[in-house]
Amino acid sequence: MKKLSKLLISLIMPLLIAGVLPVQAQEASPPKLLTLPGPNGFPVIPVMEGWAANADGTTSYSFGFINRNMEGPVDIPLGENNYIEPAQFDGMQPTHFDPGHSVGAFSVTVPANMKDVDVWWHIVTDGEDLKVPGRSTTAPYEIDFIRPRPQGSLQPLVGFGEIGERSAGLLARVEDYPGRVAAGDSVTLTVNAMDPSDRDPTDPRFGEPLPVRLVWMQHQGPGKIEFSRHESSPALEEEEPGGRISNRRVAKYDPALTSAETVTLPLGQGVARINAVFSEPGEYIVRTRVDNFSASDSSLGDQCCWSNVLQRVTVTP
Repeated sequence: MKKLSKLLISLIMPLLIAGVLPVQAQEASPPKLLTLPGPNGFPVIPVMEGWAANADGTTSYSFGFINRNMEGPVDIPLGENNYIEPAQFDGMQPTHFDPGHSVGAFSVTVPANMKDVDVWWHIVTDGEDLKVPGRSTTAPYEIDFIRPRPQGSLQPLVGFGEIGERSAGLLARVEDYPGRVAAGDSVTLTVNAMDPSDRDPTDPRFGEPLPVRLVWMQHQGPGKIEFSRHESSPALEEEEPGGRISNRRVAKYDPALTSAETVTLPLGQGVARINAVFSEPGEYIVRTRVDNFSASDSSLGDQCCWSNVLQRVTVTP
């Protein structure tokens, strides 16, 4: 009996040792699948949201980005770590990346004779080059926001100042701020907007004008921009008239609402203002997005309907 026991032990012990060693190795170097990711240290990911065939024969590519670093924004200046090819389209992409997925942050429009040329956006983080092409060869990525949506929604028209000329588009207008701005001073930025959507007046949902919303956010700049509501502009309410939209519903898809200043125009048109303070001297770009997401056929997920205008601001010491 003792001989049998010794024999069993001699057979089992190697198996037990063989089973323990791999576990020790796993404890020293745990599998990545079992390791929770940290809140920071992720690369910024460029995204091609879609393309649109414009009536004048040009083609526009809509770009966004994903920043998974949830503790705060990431800044990547223009240059070797943030550039677009061909170089003639470089320069209007964002350098300030708020956390989350920013949809349709800007667009690149190419002439008819370049519609078959890929437009690449490169973002390099810690030596890792992430790039995405703007191209129009894939039909499922075609965006139809230049045509009315099923219930008539269209991109809002936007201009600078109280009476500035209005345009619609993902890069509708780019203008310079007309006044002098000093670092640390509060300045007022003014935008006028109108919703041109063609809705059925007999539909009870459209018996009254739908509000449009304006969101100001930092697009480029060496420092930080602090936005605050101007006394003449009402803040976004928790629920729009009729309960069509809420802050919580939009924030789920639009992280910019957590860090930018938001204003509504209840009658679907008018003038909106915000205050901005620039932390340090340099060249900045402020992006104002105007949307009509209060309509049931308009949202970021539907790639409709909003317009972006960019305002360049030179800040002195």
